[in-house]
Amino acid sequence: MAGSRAHHLYHRGSDREGSLPRGSAGRRRTAALRRSRPPARTPGRHALRGLSALSRALFDVPDEGEILRLAMDHVAAAGPYRAEAGYLTVDGDLVPSPRNRQTHASAVGRRLRELAGQDGPVTVPGTPWGRALGLRGLERLHGYLVVTSRSRPTAAERSQLATLVRHTAAALSVAFAHRRQREDALELHRLREERTALQRQLISVMAELGYQRAVHALMADVAASGGGEEAITRALHRLTGLPALVEDRFGRLRSWTGPSRPDPYPEPDPVRQEEMLHTVAREVGPVRIKDRLISLVRPHGETLGVLALVDARGEADEHTVLALAHAATSLALELVHLRNLAEVELRLHRELVDDLLAGTGAASAYARSEAVGHDLHRSHYVVVVQWSNRSADDSFAQTVGRVASAVGMRSMLTRRSDHVVLIADDRPHARALYEALARETGTRSGTIGVSAPSYSLDDIPHRYREAQRALDVRRHSRERYGTTFFDELGLYRILGPGNDYRELETFVHEWLGQLIDYDSRHHAAMVETLSRYFDSGGNYDETADSLAIHRSTLRYRLQRIREISGHDLANVEDRLNLQVATRVWKIVLGGPG
Repeated sequence: MAGSRAHHLYHRGSDREGSLPRGSAGRRRTAALRRSRPPARTPGRHALRGLSALSRALFDVPDEGEILRLAMDHVAAAGPYRAEAGYLTVDGDLVPSPRNRQTHASAVGRRLRELAGQDGPVTVPGTPWGRALGLRGLERLHGYLVVTSRSRPTAAERSQLATLVRHTAAALSVAFAHRRQREDALELHRLREERTALQRQLISVMAELGYQRAVHALMADVAASGGGEEAITRALHRLTGLPALVEDRFGRLRSWTGPSRPDPYPEPDPVRQEEMLHTVAREVGPVRIKDRLISLVRPHGETLGVLALVDARGEADEHTVLALAHAATSLALELVHLRNLAEVELRLHRELVDDLLAGTGAASAYARSEAVGHDLHRSHYVVVVQWSNRSADDSFAQTVGRVASAVGMRSMLTRRSDHVVLIADDRPHARALYEALARETGTRSGTIGVSAPSYSLDDIPHRYREAQRALDVRRHSRERYGTTFFDELGLYRILGPGNDYRELETFVHEWLGQLIDYDSRHHAAMVETLSRYFDSGGNYDETADSLAIHRSTLRYRLQRIREISGHDLANVEDRLNLQVATRVWKIVLGGPG
């Protein structure tokens, strides 16, 4: 601060050869003073006339830095003096003039700090006499003038120097007063402008608060009425005049109030929907996407839906954004309430499904299913869902239930330690549930097993084991992730007792163990060659093409397989067991493809 003020004081007029006093007479006096420096020894009467002219020039200069420079340039008019340095007080600090002699500047500066505002002698090498003279006003010290002389001044010369100092100090007092007046006037103008701005802001805030109270009151009425999503979109449309709508997180319309509703409503694109959700979630508050102003409904970080205004003409202002934000909050409360109800329903479903999987009486099960709105008289499928990056907690179970409902599955569910179980009243689509869960979880590392249809409640425990078996076969296959149906497993329906693969491993080792060991030691592919041979139905050309080898190389490998394994491919029983072993090795035990 002090540095900027000093620069202002010393350099305000430097770009015009020094700032002259206002008025033609003042300019002539100052110019005359600059053209003719007084001699070292000036006669008394001539010196007084020079000091008088200098005094008038000093009072015509409005700039403190220029006043100090004039005094320093013409100090010789008072006697045998030379100005060694000049200082101005800026924000409590003594700031040196650019005209100061730099040879002894640090020593002079230290001496002034020692004087602490008082006059006193100053020692400058090569001069017998030196004095620091304070430039004092009525209220403050304006600065210092440091003067030296090659001879001791006479009493008259000291008096003339004192007169010069007093006039300089008085001129600085006047300049300082004028500057403070200007600064006070500028500050007063700034305060008036600030007061006007605050008054305008207060008016705006009062209008804003009035609108906010209206929005709060309307949304409170909506919440109290229990009108749900329809009531919220009606209120938002009434506040903004724009069509208001609610979509679920998958982009399916749940409520629309206002004109121009599309009929039929566009089927959502899952990829674009996810991109839109991510785009809006990265911002704070509503986000404009094309002709819609969109706000996500995510009360606990999980997106439950989308609230939007259709604003094709770009008419939305800050009040529109405020109304949309408040409506999104009200909708979040409504959806959380619905979620709580869903959790209660889920708990009832879970207790019923747990009993069905364990085996329960039909009469009790039918009655309880009717209480939760599910028809158990139809055929059902048991579906087991496992995702590698998600534990089977309540949150994941709710996600599975919500996604299953979104893809059209009518089901009840429960959860186990590492998977979720659904009992669905129709055969699930081969890919819909898996693809929707992959989008929801952000990863495709999930496996789904589906049982054969159950036509009796007594069959459900057995169908549950089938679904687990289908999931296990999928998890141990080359393509671990996706959906597998038990009734499509074929041979693998009878292979292996549940999760215990020891018998399968023993069987594979008995028929392929020597080939597997050979491949491991020699980095060969005898087991894969045998598997491809069986997959091609024993056709040499197809097998050789699939392995990208010559037919003669295939013949050599098959001969080595007979020698290494000790089994004859021409023997029907050996051939069957080897084929089953290669299939189990590749699909169930996860051998290389």
